[in-house]
Amino acid sequence: MVIFPRTPLARAALILIVAALAGCATPPRGPVELNLVALNDFHGNLDSSKFTYTSVNDPSRKVTVQAGGIDVLSGALKAWRREDAQLIFVGNGDLVGASPAMSALWADEPSIVAMNMLGMAASSVGNHEFDQGKAELLRQQRGGCDSARADKACKYSPDFAGASYSYLAANVIDTQTGKSLLPGYKIEQAHGVKVGLIGAVLKDTPSVVTAAGIAGLQFGDEADAINATLPALRAQGVGVFVVLLHQGGETEEYVDQPDCGKLKGPVIDVVKRLDPAIQLVVSGHSHQGYLCRVDGRLVTQAQMGGHMLTRIKLKVDTVKNAVVDASAQNVVMLPGMFEPDAKVAAYLAAVKQRSAAELSRPVAKIAVPLVGRSTRGGGASALGDLVADSTLFGARAAGAQIGLMNNGGIRKDLEAGTDLMTNVGQNQAVVPFGNTLVVVSLSGAQIRTLLEQQWPDTTAEEGNLLQVSQGFTYRWDSTRPQGQRVLPGSIMLDGVALNDEQQYRVAANSFLAGGGDRFTVLANGTRRLDTGVRDIDAFSNYLIARARAGKPAGSATAAGRIVRVK
Repeated sequence: MVIFPRTPLARAALILIVAALAGCATPPRGPVELNLVALNDFHGNLDSSKFTYTSVNDPSRKVTVQAGGIDVLSGALKAWRREDAQLIFVGNGDLVGASPAMSALWADEPSIVAMNMLGMAASSVGNHEFDQGKAELLRQQRGGCDSARADKACKYSPDFAGASYSYLAANVIDTQTGKSLLPGYKIEQAHGVKVGLIGAVLKDTPSVVTAAGIAGLQFGDEADAINATLPALRAQGVGVFVVLLHQGGETEEYVDQPDCGKLKGPVIDVVKRLDPAIQLVVSGHSHQGYLCRVDGRLVTQAQMGGHMLTRIKLKVDTVKNAVVDASAQNVVMLPGMFEPDAKVAAYLAAVKQRSAAELSRPVAKIAVPLVGRSTRGGGASALGDLVADSTLFGARAAGAQIGLMNNGGIRKDLEAGTDLMTNVGQNQAVVPFGNTLVVVSLSGAQIRTLLEQQWPDTTAEEGNLLQVSQGFTYRWDSTRPQGQRVLPGSIMLDGVALNDEQQYRVAANSFLAGGGDRFTVLANGTRRLDTGVRDIDAFSNYLIARARAGKPAGSATAAGRIVRVK
């Protein structure tokens, strides 16, 4: 016979004793394995594209394949979710922006819808999420049609509802409110474990986005902002932290080599200053594929364009509520590897079909089948020449004498069809940002200083050289000291040496003219005039004008305007 205590106090004591005994009888919960999949720098690549890489499985050769596409990504995620239905799919910025025409044509809304369909939980913002300004970023998150890009917004999706995943930005402050523009973190739960997803974008975003794009925003230190989110997360019972950091590095190691140890670049300093409890950093921005260790922490990146996905496994001690092991693999998204999700495949087909008529519309005949953007051999490229010439052409009416173009703004080679005719899609793939052309006045001395800004440190590399228009030439020597690499007297305009005291009218896209890519001299130019002419329009109209004149534009090699003295 069981005798129950008569007083409330005695009954409460009995309940506590029984509960304690029950707890003693239940063994502690063992380690739990969490699965994540990460995608970075998608850049609106809805369809597959070419990808060249070296693999640890075949280190003797580079492999070029057709990879990616939302249909292939959907198949991979579907297969991996069959293994773990609670898999967490995350992004790491630049999901949109600098996109192929099939996405850019519709204000990148199809790419956001695609990420919704793939079941993305959250993504950090990247610098390209700010290309069209904070209002457009917030529209992409929340939905609606009130956009500065009225010619594109809601044209494919009249009822555009925005991203169902959360954009995260722990280090971006709206100066108007003094508060974060977006949440710094999001809590997901898998297998009974709370996971804190923390997002941050590179603090140098103002140097790679137009001034209009980051107006009213402040970008703080990445590590400080990430660490500052931990107290709030811990107060909610979170002990597992996943950092989505849109900043990266590079390594000579293979894209799928486990635990690489030769990573270098700005991501290193950020990772080293993070709270010790953070054991996983998903990086981006540098378009590299790697699986590295920095001070014992796992740092990953999956190249770009959806060519790869990173599969990540976290082993969690549920008693300590902490990650005890982290591992990852980069998987190249080859067609045929996975059976696509039928709805996603149908969506891709629909976007392609609707876009085809506009994108295939012919523009102009060019001189060669392919005008390349490679800058090897001095710093100039055949396509750089062409885009710089189109910049000068588009700004001539505003008095421009020199046209400049930054390499980072040229996203693809210009490819023509068998008839040497380019189309809307091919042209937009070259200059996808839709920047306007701006003309400023610079003295000859300022132009020389501007050219020296092409080498911001002691290394004299070719990749950051500005592309220059016809008639503007100079020579440079990589062995000369920093700040003195342009040879004296070699800067010429139409065969005449520049005069340090004379003013010249220089045209560039609005990003570059605002001091982008750290070319601050342009930001200090006087008599600033925004022509309102978009770079893509200037580019297409230049090709048309040359073709009509019987002198199709384009060349297989650079014209020799920039000469590197060996």
